[in-house]
Amino acid sequence: MADIIHPADNPKIRLLNVSYIYSKGTPFEMKALDTVSLDIHAGKLTGIIGHTGSGKSTMVQLFNGLTSPTLGKVLLDGEDIWAKPKEIGKIRFRVGLVMQYPEYQLFEETVASDIAFGPKNMGLSKEEIDERVAEAASFVGLSPELMDQSPFDLSGGQKRRVAIAGIMAMRPEVLVLDEPAAGLDPQGRRAIFSGIKAYNRLTGCTVIIVSHSMEDMAEFCDDVVVMAHSKVLMAGSRDEIFAHADKLESVGLDIPQITRLSLMLAKEGISFPESLYTVGYASDAFKALFGLEKGGNA
Repeated sequence: MADIIHPADNPKIRLLNVSYIYSKGTPFEMKALDTVSLDIHAGKLTGIIGHTGSGKSTMVQLFNGLTSPTLGKVLLDGEDIWAKPKEIGKIRFRVGLVMQYPEYQLFEETVASDIAFGPKNMGLSKEEIDERVAEAASFVGLSPELMDQSPFDLSGGQKRRVAIAGIMAMRPEVLVLDEPAAGLDPQGRRAIFSGIKAYNRLTGCTVIIVSHSMEDMAEFCDDVVVMAHSKVLMAGSRDEIFAHADKLESVGLDIPQITRLSLMLAKEGISFPESLYTVGYASDAFKALFGLEKGGNA
């Protein structure tokens, strides 16, 4: 059973005993999610981690009604998103989903028109659309001079940013991103995640990120959900999850390298916190250990 460490009083998204079965009733039947209950806190940046096949991508496709649960309910602001199936399209404006490798879905002639596609479908005025396009481009780090270029002339990382900006421009209440930095180099990963975090902090939008990278989850997320074997293994704040490094390793997940180092030092009898998970926290811990002020020199 999952460790739901701090369920929300008024979660933005709540899964209630949700199961999802692929190819149900056939010889190829497979249970991707098994009786999952989970709260996603409003306004937080939540990371979902787990091995391939753990149920991560299936889960996020349930959040905006791209797929419907085989059993159980998906609630948005306390209401079942499938209570009115004919109105599920409204849910997809409220919960924006960026799939893996979204750059392959670009199709407009210019970067600006690609970002504007969603807002246009919302029936907004040209002034409102232009404002949203500029705002979203700024969040993902696209310079104004790129707006009139073809998206197909951009680098892979820039294309990814265009695709993410297209969903941001719709200003969803919840932004869901499935492996937004997959295939990018470290600099590209940091740029993508930094822009997403800035978007979360400045807009108050609830953001959910699926990633394989424990370092990214440790650095950028407020809450973390750990998936294993189609179930939620753990869910809680970043501090709470990374304090259970042994449990993460027990299901084959790589803990951040700095956490591994802190565990080794603790085992050697050095008075060092065991739950460190970012280089910044480790730096402060070392300075405290040696009696230095934060930001001071040795």
